[in-house]
Amino acid sequence: MLKLFVLDQQLLKTLAQTIRGLSIDGVEAAKSGHPGLPLGMADVAAVLWNNHLRHHPGQPYWFNRDRFVLSAGHGSMLLYSLLHLFGYDLPLEELKNFRQWESKTPGHPEYRETPGVEMTTGPLGQGISTAVGMALAESSLAARINQPGQEVIDHFTFVIASDGDLQEGISHEASAFAGHNKLGKLIVLYDDNGISIDGETHLSFSENVLQRYQAYGWHTLQIDGHDLNAVDQAIILAKGIKDQPSIIACKTIIGFGSPNKQGTEDCHGSPLGPAEARLTKENLGLPTDISFYIPDDLKSFGQAQLEKGRALEMGWNEKIQHLKKAAPEKWQYLDGCLNSQPILASVDFPAFESGSSVATRNASGKVLDAIASQIPALIGGSADLTPSNKTFPKGEEAYSSQHPQGRYLHYGVREHGMGAIMNGMALHGGVIPYAGTFFVFTDYMRASMRLAALMGLRVVYVMTHDSIGLGEDGPTHQPIEHLSSLRPMPNMVVLRPMDGSETAESWKLALNRLTGPTCLVLTRQNLPEYDRVALQMRPASETTKGGYVLCEDEGFDRILMASGSEVEIAVEAKKILNEQGHKVRVVSMPSTDLFDAQSRTYKDSVLPNGCRKRVAVEAGASLSWHQYVGLDGQIVGIDRFGASAPYEKLYEVLGLTPQNVAEVAAQL
Repeated sequence: MLKLFVLDQQLLKTLAQTIRGLSIDGVEAAKSGHPGLPLGMADVAAVLWNNHLRHHPGQPYWFNRDRFVLSAGHGSMLLYSLLHLFGYDLPLEELKNFRQWESKTPGHPEYRETPGVEMTTGPLGQGISTAVGMALAESSLAARINQPGQEVIDHFTFVIASDGDLQEGISHEASAFAGHNKLGKLIVLYDDNGISIDGETHLSFSENVLQRYQAYGWHTLQIDGHDLNAVDQAIILAKGIKDQPSIIACKTIIGFGSPNKQGTEDCHGSPLGPAEARLTKENLGLPTDISFYIPDDLKSFGQAQLEKGRALEMGWNEKIQHLKKAAPEKWQYLDGCLNSQPILASVDFPAFESGSSVATRNASGKVLDAIASQIPALIGGSADLTPSNKTFPKGEEAYSSQHPQGRYLHYGVREHGMGAIMNGMALHGGVIPYAGTFFVFTDYMRASMRLAALMGLRVVYVMTHDSIGLGEDGPTHQPIEHLSSLRPMPNMVVLRPMDGSETAESWKLALNRLTGPTCLVLTRQNLPEYDRVALQMRPASETTKGGYVLCEDEGFDRILMASGSEVEIAVEAKKILNEQGHKVRVVSMPSTDLFDAQSRTYKDSVLPNGCRKRVAVEAGASLSWHQYVGLDGQIVGIDRFGASAPYEKLYEVLGLTPQNVAEVAAQL
């Protein structure tokens, strides 16, 4: 086998010092940033990237590359320096424009903005937790594709994490999941420097981190993070542990080399300042009269890394060609996973019988039963609510360390960790993650959902028990403000279908949406499946527009609009109003996000300016609906918490009845 990496002490020292110099200069040029971590972790990063990381700078997203996540995203100049030195398309000019408008070097690394950045990091805990999802995706695909002697899916996920990452609660959830599932190709390099923004970490952080991770089932090591040989040997040892994720506590000095600030919080989140920067360069043996200095020894280094990466990718391509010939069925399966964008029209979705009555969570389960076997990339789970979420497709098996071929994930009661793990799987590629919990628990998941939207990831949230309709569990479990909270999130599509047919269309939308996440908001209570043809209702395929005219009277002078379970209330209110001589249009609004994205002409055709007598109906906060009803309309919603009672009683007491809606509309 071609040996690509050798331990060269002088080269590694030069790399580390150059990273430090570039990081100092980037932060000084921006007059803001975090120099402490790049100075402290430069030795660890140099060893990892030069000796162990299998990547191709010319093809940053080559599929079988090792993944590297800088969970401590505030230390972004470390990553930018590495990317530039190792031959990625990140010119030195971009490092000089650190944190500036439209530069490729934002304050925290951003996915899709900078070649080689695997995910958007900054919110602490998210990086290490998302990396668990990357390792999980590798494990899942390897188990389903690889054969003895044909390991075409075979790579590691490396993380640099800080004290802050390990304090955030999400990292506890995801790390416990990783240990339980024995994700041996996940290796975390913990920057154990004992300093946070407030000062020494003992002010708020006293647990024994390695003992905690041992309890999770991780392999643990502790080393001097400035000892190049120790770093190298620790990574070699961790890579050899196949049945445990590894965490290596690297004891480092924050701001290493700064005579007056190293080892203190003063260099954590502020520039060193011109005088201290000069002293630090002198101390490190770097020229003080040259900014963004790169020694002659490294001028051709990037080109050499490109050649190494090209050789790695060519070797992998040979494995792929061998797989095509030796195991064509495995190749076809892998190809189906890697090229699942968009979901082909040939996938058969179920139909729902007119006249039936079904909860949309059950309709979603029926959709999954039908499509899971047709889409090999689909992998799902639940936060210990599988029977309630209806997320376990018939015929599928659960993933475990003993059975990694399974495509169903038992996350345990870990919604926050689940959200990040889903992001990691989507970022890894080859899988399409979905997962369920109660809609109210998006409160736990929100930070991960926001990052999914920011990164433009195809993940699907199956959120059941969508309103007071869940009944007796009471206000702690009844979402009120959640629809109005999620709808304004940029690039998040929220869909609340009115029946089984709209639910199937919502799943199609979610699976074919390649640029961001989708949240399906589903009922516990049964809803009617109308005979749309007989009742002259528009087809459920109109769901793609977000809002559409479901049914109407010629010459209508009032509009009733609703989402989800309240569409039935609007339809029944229309009947009452018709008996009173009023003519009514009913609009189903499964997604305000999709409706807002339509043309002005289309939106005006659904909600014409000439009809200002409008009533919106939704079992949730009224905030989302003001723009649609206008100044002359009314909203029948819930701007208070719910209560514990049968859902029929709650709807009656809180005014979500056809009679009340008809009365409100009649009085306009």
